[in-house]
Amino acid sequence: MDVQRVILIAALALVSYLMVLQWNEDYGPAQQPQQQQTATVSAYGDSNSQPVSELPLASDANQDADVPVSGQEAVATPVDSNKLISVRTDVLELLIDPKGGDVIHAALPEHESALSSGQSFVLLEQNANRTYVAQSGLVGQDGPDANSEGRPVYTSAQSEYTLEGDSLTVDLNLNTETGVQITKRFIFQQGQYDVAVEYLVNNTGAEPFDAVLFGQIKRDGTADPSQQTSMGMQSYLGAVFSTAENNYQKVDFGDMDEERFKATSPDGWVAMVQHYFLSAWIPAPGAEYTYQSRKINGQYLVGFLSPSFTVAPGQEQTVSATFYAGPKDVDQLEQIAPNLELTIDYGWLWWIASPLYMLLKWIHSVVGNWGLAIIGITILVKAALFHLNAKAFKSMAKMRKFAPEMTRLKELYGDDRQKMSQEMMKLYQKEKINPLGGCLPILVQMPVFIALYWVLMESVELRHAPFFGYIQDLSQMDPYFILPILMGATMFIQQMLNPTPPDPMQAKMMKMLPIIFTFFFLWFPAGLVLYWLVNNMLSIAQQWVINKQIESGEAKD
Repeated sequence: MDVQRVILIAALALVSYLMVLQWNEDYGPAQQPQQQQTATVSAYGDSNSQPVSELPLASDANQDADVPVSGQEAVATPVDSNKLISVRTDVLELLIDPKGGDVIHAALPEHESALSSGQSFVLLEQNANRTYVAQSGLVGQDGPDANSEGRPVYTSAQSEYTLEGDSLTVDLNLNTETGVQITKRFIFQQGQYDVAVEYLVNNTGAEPFDAVLFGQIKRDGTADPSQQTSMGMQSYLGAVFSTAENNYQKVDFGDMDEERFKATSPDGWVAMVQHYFLSAWIPAPGAEYTYQSRKINGQYLVGFLSPSFTVAPGQEQTVSATFYAGPKDVDQLEQIAPNLELTIDYGWLWWIASPLYMLLKWIHSVVGNWGLAIIGITILVKAALFHLNAKAFKSMAKMRKFAPEMTRLKELYGDDRQKMSQEMMKLYQKEKINPLGGCLPILVQMPVFIALYWVLMESVELRHAPFFGYIQDLSQMDPYFILPILMGATMFIQQMLNPTPPDPMQAKMMKMLPIIFTFFFLWFPAGLVLYWLVNNMLSIAQQWVINKQIESGEAKD
């Protein structure tokens, strides 16, 4: 009869596993689709369109007033791709619209849109499906972007540029009717995702030239295309401002729906953040800037305004800012601007997560595989908490060893709770058992586990990083659920090594936990499940040794 029951349970488990596989194929979280090649459209329409209401207006040097908008926003219309300016570096593929000189497309060739797709991940784009662009210009009294006829149309020496050395300069030129020559210059560096954007103003006219530099990011409310898992904690999607008063302030789309954000600060930056990637404007240091958010016609705009500057007749002046479009690479972000690396959001446990990330990165530099690096950091964390875990396991082992005696006391004094409590306390004191000893150490180490969880979630290095065998992307779920099932099995083994709770209802709930956690982890990224699996295996080994020592009387308190 027992053999038949084992066979039936095994068959039921196999059928359930196959059903889960089929359910996931039909209804489970879809893999990130390859990004469609959609016709790029101008952010502003043709040169005869009406003034664009989304641009900030700066009427005074102090920027005290709210940023007003007027008129109707121009409807985006398809444009001839030959009119756009293409720029290629080793890490960036950009399209610049001559009208306004805005970046309306940014692809990252070092990061695929989907595993083995052969297509670059597209961060910025302007098409029928999605709007996410970087805008900049000169507004104010004489700024060409404040012209009632619409955005200025720049000219360039060529329509295609390719980085062939250490740096590449792309100049867009504009001659105004007042005799002011403006060059909008983009400077690219090899291996760098940050782009220097300079405005060289040469006033050959007879009147002073007054203007204000602005930079802003425009995005619609579409979902994060780089969020590759729908289970567990989700990465932040929205804007972030860094000012002298608050070096990291989130302003999400819901906040912008309710009210505008506005702050004045020396230096600082503004960014639009999503899972693994971000775009940011960092104005040149040494001035007082106005930072703001707005929502216009369903589009979210975040950006900065510089102080007003004046170029006298016969004089030249340069104003500048830096634009970043790329991954959350801590090394580059730290070099670009203070606090920009905080966009790699580890939450309130950042002070634990940051050193854990550095340790993970160092292990990877030694072993060369991110899956092995996860195993390595799990072992090191477990070793650091070895004595803390040992206390918990010893307490549970003693509870397990004396469980029959506790059951006897419960049966003997079941009707007299006070007497039973007294006898239990005598047993605890005699055998040096701390009933809470297994709880407190676990609570102490939980912050470390949560911090490591966020490190694995926020590390762009794990995106499309292979492990071994069929696991080719540690940031995606295990397609065959092998790791979650093994993780659930290890949880079940751990329960067998622990004392059975005296409360029957609690005991039944504990037996259900491995099943619940297995189902919960089915769609977690493989890297996170690998961490929990290795952690459970190490805990089983330590707990088994301690249980044997307690049972043989060899363990010391």
